[in-house]
Amino acid sequence: MAVREIIAGLPWWVKWVAVPVVVLFVFGGLIANVLGFVISLLFNVLLFVALVAGLVFVVRKFTGSSRSRGDW
Repeated sequence: MAVREIIAGLPWWVKWVAVPVVVLFVFGGLIANVLGFVISLLFNVLLFVALVAGLVFVVRKFTGSSRSRGDW
């Protein structure tokens, strides 16, 4: 008997309610750890991009103003 046949014979509430609840119960910690890692990684990447962009902005502003000091 294939898994598809077993699942086809179950009521809808088992397929759409009970099975996801069991999956969350069994793998909930793993899912939370993976999600936390991905969110942390995205935050760190965004922070790095913002810091590099700020550094480039500050360097360009100061190096650009040192060339055109006669305009003041």
